[in-house]
Amino acid sequence: MSLTGVEVAKHDNAKDCWVIVHGKAYDVTEFLPEHPGGQKIILKYAGKDATEEFDPIHPPDTLEKYLPKDKHKGPVDMSTVVVEKAEVLPEEEERLKRIQEMPLLEQCYNLLDFEAVARRVMKKTAWGYYSSAADDEITLRENHSAFHRIWFRPRVLVNVEHVDFSTTMLGTPVSIPFYVTATALGKLGHVEGEVVLTRSAAKHNVIQMIPTLASCAFDEIIDAAQGDQVQWLQLYVNKDRAITKKIVEHAEKRGCKGLFITVDAPQLGRREKDMRLKFTDEGSNVQSGEATDRNQGAARAISSFIDPALSWADIPWFKSITKMPIVLKGVQRVEDVLKAIEAGVQGVVLSNHGGRQLDFARSAIEVLAETMPVLRQMGLENKIEIYIDGGVRRATDIIKALCLGAKGVGIGRPFLYAMSAYGQDGVDRAMQLLKDEMEMNMRLIGATSIAELNPGLVDARGLFNHGAPPVDNLSHAVYDPLVNPAQREGVAQTKEKAKL
Repeated sequence: MSLTGVEVAKHDNAKDCWVIVHGKAYDVTEFLPEHPGGQKIILKYAGKDATEEFDPIHPPDTLEKYLPKDKHKGPVDMSTVVVEKAEVLPEEEERLKRIQEMPLLEQCYNLLDFEAVARRVMKKTAWGYYSSAADDEITLRENHSAFHRIWFRPRVLVNVEHVDFSTTMLGTPVSIPFYVTATALGKLGHVEGEVVLTRSAAKHNVIQMIPTLASCAFDEIIDAAQGDQVQWLQLYVNKDRAITKKIVEHAEKRGCKGLFITVDAPQLGRREKDMRLKFTDEGSNVQSGEATDRNQGAARAISSFIDPALSWADIPWFKSITKMPIVLKGVQRVEDVLKAIEAGVQGVVLSNHGGRQLDFARSAIEVLAETMPVLRQMGLENKIEIYIDGGVRRATDIIKALCLGAKGVGIGRPFLYAMSAYGQDGVDRAMQLLKDEMEMNMRLIGATSIAELNPGLVDARGLFNHGAPPVDNLSHAVYDPLVNPAQREGVAQTKEKAKL
């Protein structure tokens, strides 16, 4: 028998808190103090339907898997639940108007075009999470601008009628040497979340890395794969190793072909843009009686389980629990690449987490240029596969990375922006644009295959010079600068009156 909305509405306070999610009622009273996002955001929906707030942040099976069964109160007759009419703020009205005025998809000619559109049409909180980076966001910008310090040395009079940029990554044949790297909370940008990326990856024959912090359930993303489509798992290591083992074993059982362990996040970086915008809305009128940290960003609120004790000593354990190739994601110096080879893992991703962790971390492309000569000198260049991510926005960036020795590159934010603005069609077009650019630029540098890309085709002498780079107008136009705290209107008015 179903519960009524009236029955659920009685449980509307911090001492007795029920919420409705996807037509079912749950008693979350005991969970309130443990919620990483603070109590207030839950109490806002005490006795009410919280589905709209729940969906972008949590996989749909979260409550079923982690809330004790005695807290599952049963189905709710949603026809009896009072639907509160949300007030549409002027800011939201303006955003909805901008959505109607969006450029045609065909007017987007490069990945930064999608970012420019997404910035105008996404909700502020979603934009804040996707676009934010650590501290002063120096590394975020350096990731992209570092590519501008590498120049080509093209070959001419080469027969480039037929160009083939297919390759393999961890043994998997792919149509082009990029993969969709792991990015959290896909439903912040699109109601279907990460499965949109799954479908596009299948269409274009590229690999998708499934994130630990996806909005969609892991099995939902796996089930969306088509045919023999290959997916990898990105793993944040849980403090409870039993949970970690269960996740890894399940991923392998479901067919994942690579385990990418994130090693650059013993603590989540401070992403101030996200912190200002996320979890700082009006909250609930219900008084919990306890102070709640309202200044967490989305990332901090969902990542408190990550183990800061993860170390090199754990690698043998990972090798013992899976036969998947193991890749360390977030390596930032050549010495650690050598340690990874010694540890016997199959790959590393040179990455600074998209500039979201340590500010003033060097770009992955610079670390790559430092690493490969050392590996070649030691005869180790074929002992491990090297990938990079961060700042890749053009096929020329991909080509530069492969010339310097990378096996492939990961691309994240651009596909989120394309998805947020134009959905499935946007991601498909973004991937096709990269393929079109790849064909053109391979011809223009005089290379007909990935095997022909080599350090002699680039001039990277300026890469290690960290002086002010030339302004990249496209990137400069879409960069959303950090802001200082907004002045409260009442305080400002009081000060003005005091002057009179």
